Amino acid sequence: MADRLSSLDVSFLYLEEPTTPMHVGSVGVFEAVPGFSYESLLAVVRRRLAFVPRYRQRVRWVPGHLANPVWVDDENFDLGFHVRRSALPRPGREEQLRDLVARLMSRPLDRLRPLWEMYLVEGLSGGRFALVSKTHQAMIDGVSAVDIGQVVLDASASLAEAPPVDTWHPTAEPSSLELLAGALSDSVRRPTELVETARSVVNDWQQNTERVLRVLGDAAGGLATAMRTAASPAPVSPLNAAIGAQRRFMTVEMPLSDFRLVRSAVGASVNDVVLATIAGALRSWMFARGVSVRSSTAVRAMVPLSVALEGSAAAGSGGIGSRVTEYLVDLPVGEASPAMRLHQVSYAMKAHRETGRAVDARSLAGMAGFGPPTLHALGARAANTLSRRVFNLVVTNVPGPQTPLYVGGAPMLATYPVVPLAKGQALAIGLTSYNGRVCFGLNGDRDAMADLSVLASSLPEALAELVDSVGRSSSAPARSAAPRKRAARKRAR
Repeated sequence: MADRLSSLDVSFLYLEEPTTPMHVGSVGVFEAVPGFSYESLLAVVRRRLAFVPRYRQRVRWVPGHLANPVWVDDENFDLGFHVRRSALPRPGREEQLRDLVARLMSRPLDRLRPLWEMYLVEGLSGGRFALVSKTHQAMIDGVSAVDIGQVVLDASASLAEAPPVDTWHPTAEPSSLELLAGALSDSVRRPTELVETARSVVNDWQQNTERVLRVLGDAAGGLATAMRTAASPAPVSPLNAAIGAQRRFMTVEMPLSDFRLVRSAVGASVNDVVLATIAGALRSWMFARGVSVRSSTAVRAMVPLSVALEGSAAAGSGGIGSRVTEYLVDLPVGEASPAMRLHQVSYAMKAHRETGRAVDARSLAGMAGFGPPTLHALGARAANTLSRRVFNLVVTNVPGPQTPLYVGGAPMLATYPVVPLAKGQALAIGLTSYNGRVCFGLNGDRDAMADLSVLASSLPEALAELVDSVGRSSSAPARSAAPRKRAARKRAR
């Protein structure tokens, strides 16, 4: 019997519009090695597809939408269609790569084929190349399927791997009558299926808000704050605007050691420092826009967080022992003091940490089955289950491995997530810590975020302010932030 999409999975197909494609992307930059080519990438992907059979299946709708659609094998699966080759013109600068990524992410996936694509981008300066992947959110549940950008990566440069046994042979696609019969059979076994199917196309704000309250209500000592945050509409923000189909994409890298330095000095978490850095960057960006910023100005972020399920194994035990849930936090953009911004963010996030369900970064980075691309996709899925009226932007922060990863023997130098935009939201921020660096990917609407580069350059400056504030508060001589800011602007270009 064909595998039927869950109501959550199919909701991402219903939510998709020309201006809001529901795919999650990743951009990996690699150092070229002798022998690596498009053909060798095809060979890697072909071998790994044995682990993810979903990537050779497409969506087939039930006539009359009497039930959720099903996954069927693509009898004409064409790997060359899904793994494509592109190249940058000379000189192959980072901004040229970002422009290409923005164009690729603006295009919807072909629904008549398996819902993923991967691009080998050659010609990047310094003898480098990039892998750009995009996968529809309907595919990635972290159990049946993970992100393709995760599957192709190795922990070793060695190419002497035993290829998995690939016994895949496409099953004949069911006829319309067979689909109807299957839908009828499922409705008899699960009479609530029809009701769930009908609900999957409706974005009920009240139900979503109640869901937020239940999730956040678990936070000991934080229930009252959580209720006030979730029940109130998101603050008015230039981040909420009518968006089009085209995107802008920016990347920023910063040393993980700077985030850890601030964390250790004030007793916060790295995630707190990240959110405080984003708050400071948004403050600078608003000032550059001429937006009125008062002491009470805030931007509400939906921050997907990994939590351990009750009765599950520990996250680091080798099993998939966690899931991603939604958490709303008001970023104090109006606060002038970087140290106070961090204090307010840390206090707001304290409730989550005290639930006992929070998964620490070290366990999360080593969790079997959960690489950064998959967790970003699960975060985007979690964001889309909430009403967009209650938050201004999505921030997904996934700790990654601090040792190099490889594809076909080529070491990965950096990895940037591309989080999709929701309707009416002009910006989404994703970041991954990898091999001593924190890599930000900023996905914005092309028209509403014409100054996305200003926000990108403000991120390293905001972190430099936090590092400088730590220096001023310690007994060590204060360090001037000016040299760090100049270096930050250079890295963000």
